[in-house]
Amino acid sequence: MIAAEFEPAPKPDRRRSRRTPTSLDAKLGRGGLDRALCKVTNVSLHGARLHTYSPLEKGASIWLTLPRLGHVMATIVWADDFEAGCQFEYPLDDAAFAKLVGANAELE
Repeated sequence: MIAAEFEPAPKPDRRRSRRTPTSLDAKLGRGGLDRALCKVTNVSLHGARLHTYSPLEKGASIWLTLPRLGHVMATIVWADDFEAGCQFEYPLDDAAFAKLVGANAELE
């Protein structure tokens, strides 16, 4: 019988910035027109997780209308039924992020 000890390798975090849990009502659309309501359940400087009422397709370009910020262009990077993750075309700056999630949010 052979016995060995092992320690799992640390899993690197692929995200470029920390996600902050939220519950924000937002709108999404294409071509700058708001077409559907959605809920933003977490957000980072680079993207957001969305709960939608209709499925989205990976690779789709959208306009996300965020409260207190307005229109942000994004690309759907993953989608599963009525949930999707999007990456912002341009990352939010620290001031815009704080405005979106509240002044008490910690920024990395």
